[in-house]
Amino acid sequence: MSWTEEKVEKLKQLWGKGNTASQIAEIIGGISRNAVIGKAHRLNLSAKIKARSPSNNQNFQKTNTEENHIQKRGRRSKFKSLLIEKDFEPENPKQLEELDEKSCKWPIGHPNESSFYFCGRNSLKDFSYCKLHLLFAFQPKTKKEEVVGKDEVPKFIEKKIKSA
Repeated sequence: MSWTEEKVEKLKQLWGKGNTASQIAEIIGGISRNAVIGKAHRLNLSAKIKARSPSNNQNFQKTNTEENHIQKRGRRSKFKSLLIEKDFEPENPKQLEELDEKSCKWPIGHPNESSFYFCGRNSLKDFSYCKLHLLFAFQPKTKKEEVVGKDEVPKFIEKKIKSA
């Protein structure tokens, strides 16, 4: 498919009117959505950013943010309770076929090795990992800090608790 002068002009016109790349591809015909996006990028056409009208979205945003806040607080409090407990049950090595909903799915080793297995401890409700591996799964957003000892609470987790 080659871009003719007519197709390029049509692309510019439709792009300026705010049509989506899929709509433009359908109108021009014989080109894909990705081809439209690529050509628009090469032509340095302005990026399309359209905000929803607040009247349509206002009620949805209120309920959605309230629900998210409640969910975040719930996850944070669950995470805090993990830090208080430091006694972890022993591993229960399981193969992929043996895993169920209540098993920790943290991989141990490399999948190509014969000694590869999954942790197998009891996972926490609403999580795929046990208490110990949940601490590994949630990493800080900034530069990672080294953990000194197993019994010591990592500094980045202490910061998360204080901000919660």
